[in-house]
Amino acid sequence: MRTLRDVRIGETATVVKLHGEGAVKRRIMDMGITKGTDVFVRKVAPLGDPVEVTVRNYELSLRKADAEMIEVQEVQG
Repeated sequence: MRTLRDVRIGETATVVKLHGEGAVKRRIMDMGITKGTDVFVRKVAPLGDPVEVTVRNYELSLRKADAEMIEVQEVQG
């Protein structure tokens, strides 16, 4: 299983599944990260937390723990 945490800077991935339950999963979905959405990794902080991504044409910073709950696949192209 590949997560958003594993995606390198400059790569784009497509969300396959959201792991986690309840409020945490709902918060991730409220930020616009849903199944089938493309996510571009812009920057990663020096210690790996947070991860800055572009999703649905806006920039978003995610905690490393939240990024590990987002299962992705590499965009073909």
